Amino acid sequence: MPGHKGKNILGCEDRDITEIKGADSLYEAEGIIAESENNASELFGCRTYYSTEGSSQCIRAMLYLCCLYAKSRGRKPLIYAARNVHKVFLYAAALLDFQVQWLYGEGESYLSCNISAEKLENTLKNAQEKPVAVYITSPDYLGKAADIGALSRVCRKHGVLLVVDNAHGAYLKFLPESRHPVDLGAHICCDSAHKTLRVLTGGAYLHLSDDLPELFSENAKRALALFGSTSPSYLILQSLDRANAYLASSYKRELCEFIGRVHTLKEKLINHGYTLYGDEELKITLCTKGYGYSGNELADILRMQGIEPEFADNDFLCLMLTPELDGKSLQRLYEVLAAIEKKPEITLRPIKNSVHEKVTDIKTAMLSLGETLPVQECVGRVLCEPSVSCPPAVPVVMCGERISESDKDAFLYYGITHCTVIKE
Repeated sequence: MPGHKGKNILGCEDRDITEIKGADSLYEAEGIIAESENNASELFGCRTYYSTEGSSQCIRAMLYLCCLYAKSRGRKPLIYAARNVHKVFLYAAALLDFQVQWLYGEGESYLSCNISAEKLENTLKNAQEKPVAVYITSPDYLGKAADIGALSRVCRKHGVLLVVDNAHGAYLKFLPESRHPVDLGAHICCDSAHKTLRVLTGGAYLHLSDDLPELFSENAKRALALFGSTSPSYLILQSLDRANAYLASSYKRELCEFIGRVHTLKEKLINHGYTLYGDEELKITLCTKGYGYSGNELADILRMQGIEPEFADNDFLCLMLTPELDGKSLQRLYEVLAAIEKKPEITLRPIKNSVHEKVTDIKTAMLSLGETLPVQECVGRVLCEPSVSCPPAVPVVMCGERISESDKDAFLYYGITHCTVIKE
């Protein structure tokens, strides 16, 4: 193996190897992969492990480690989670059978869920049973970052872990002043290296803070192996390794210079009449209705000009930028957006994400027999599996919850026409 025997058809086969002698083995690393992970650990200033299956693998591993930690402390595996989780969080809940209490926060969309430190403090202070961990997504899909430092202080005060899905923020470590979750006080987090760094799709990091109990580092590889393929991609591993040299040399300077150009572009868009959302450095999120378009309409216009957005819905258009884009690319992006004629504001607002009725737990729902129906026929039924694609992969309703009339309206608003519900 591999069956192509290094014969180049795609052009990468001569580097696509497997666990041959000298190549090391990801989940039993003691050679060059271990050395490469140690190099990454030095760069991020914490214990860092590789994933070749994206942050999805890391999220499952993080939650497994939280469950192990709860068991070691004689506690129930209860996790408080901000509502805008990636759907892989639900898959992990079904596999690991931990309990979830949802945290509802402020936001312009179900994709954002801003949990304030004050609200978290009140929630934990009044909790009959404290969770083993609080789980948040930051930055979220729209580019909104949480106050991780403040949330961390609350969690540490109450003896609770802070777990962060930082899939969109690997670059935050390399800002002039790091805003990486671990540096801000998170106990454990994941980064999708492939989203913002020079890494092939699937490359990601699992990070553990140095003040975690040894249980976490002792079981990190086991946790990743539990949810990972026994044939991890060596092409992805090579790209993670190659990224180390780049991150250690010119990346920080290039990132700083590029962010300056992005700030200039954002200012020009605002001056032209666009409204921006979020505060993430490498993301431009347009609130499109103020400019007279849905996000989907603007996305179609951009695609006709050869520009592919990261994500669009009725309300927003998201563009993810990295220093791999040169000044000409940014200028062209501005010219295309500036050439779009502004129209009267669209006043239709999204359906607010209200508190939902939990009928059964996530595991029971997801392992039940289901049937897929038009959303109009799903009112009153219990959701069986997440009814959302990736992107954005953030569920409108969670598995095990009853679908209400307003949920039906929300599904249709976001272009979701069918749901899989528990078969009656």
